[in-house]
Amino acid sequence: MRILLVEDEVALAEMVREGLTGEGFAVDVMHTGPDGLWAATEHPYDVVVLDIMLPGMSGYEVSRQLRAREVWTPILMLTAKDGEYDQADALDLGADDYLTKPFSFVVLVARLRALTRRGAPARPTVLTAGDLSVDPARRRVTRGNDEITVTSREFALLEFLMRHRGDVVSKTAIIENVWDMNFDGDQNIVEVYVRYLRRKIDLPYGKAAIETVRGTGYRLAADGG
Repeated sequence: MRILLVEDEVALAEMVREGLTGEGFAVDVMHTGPDGLWAATEHPYDVVVLDIMLPGMSGYEVSRQLRAREVWTPILMLTAKDGEYDQADALDLGADDYLTKPFSFVVLVARLRALTRRGAPARPTVLTAGDLSVDPARRRVTRGNDEITVTSREFALLEFLMRHRGDVVSKTAIIENVWDMNFDGDQNIVEVYVRYLRRKIDLPYGKAAIETVRGTGYRLAADGG
């Protein structure tokens, strides 16, 4: 799941980014309203977490302009303001939910997952490919009757592949959606995590769900291998 966090408090933004990354999200961070608007219109996100008080352009205006441009990515307003009129303004201008500072990180994660489910009704609650299933809400991976334990990063990679099952996805697309746009490490990290997943979801079951498409990327078989 890919999140855009637009927050001008650098320390808070970094804390939230680290926490969400630990939960398996790919997180891009912007610190101004104009930069947030640009990122949200140029890249696909599952949710935008948007502060109201931002330099250059308020979160209200960012939200209004996104909706005016027919960008329907779910928006969670994150702000120190807690008046009922502030909440009403945020919702009236296109936000889907509202969370005040200080906030519970557990609640933030729950709200993000709820927004993703509501904001993408075409996506099934549980992703399946043959007898391989991924439940994003419960963060469960199963193969037949067996539950498989995976790390947060492995889960994020598998979820991305499952959402594009049957399609070839490039390493670049995987990096952008499972890591983030600022990742500057070796793209071969994708190969490493694909290998980790194969050892857990394929090899013990005599399956080959994740196919390497030489020179292009990877494809998860629509039938689960």
